[in-house]
Amino acid sequence: MAMRWTCLPLAELSPLALYQSLALRSRVFVVEQACVYLDPDGVDLLAWHLLAHDESSGELLASARLLPPLAKGPSHRLPEIGRVVSSPAARGRGCGRALMQQAVLECARLWPGHTVAISAQSYLLDFYAGLGFVPTSEPYDEDGIVHIDMERPPTP
Repeated sequence: MAMRWTCLPLAELSPLALYQSLALRSRVFVVEQACVYLDPDGVDLLAWHLLAHDESSGELLASARLLPPLAKGPSHRLPEIGRVVSSPAARGRGCGRALMQQAVLECARLWPGHTVAISAQSYLLDFYAGLGFVPTSEPYDEDGIVHIDMERPPTP
C-alpha cells in the first residue's frame, strides 16, 4: 500500500486534512476506546501533524502529533510523539509501524539530537520497544487505560 506523508504545523493543514485527523482521533480514542475527554486540547496549536494518506484513494490511514519540547509545560522537556492512531480499516497492514518510523524521522529533522518521548498504552510496550523506545516510568492510569512513559535516544 503506497502512502503519502504530510508533516505540517496546524496552521498549514488543509481544512480537509484537519477534519480527517480530528475525526479519526475521535473515532478511535473517544468512541472505540470509550475515553471521554477533550481531544482538541490546545496543544494541537503547537504541534506538527504527521498524516499518512492512501496515495490512490486519499483516505487517511494514520496520524500522529509531534510536540516540541515544553509544549505541554515545563515537566515535558523532550519532544513528544502523541495521538498515534491508525484507521481501523488500515490495521494489520503495517501502517502503525510505518507511522512511528516516519514520526521518529520527522522528530530527528525537527529537533535534531533530541531524545523523543511517548506515553504508550502499556499493551503496546513490545511494539514501541521494537522501534527503539525504552520504558522510563512505572505503568499508570490515564483516562482508564494503563500507560507507560518511554523514550528513544536520538538517531546517530
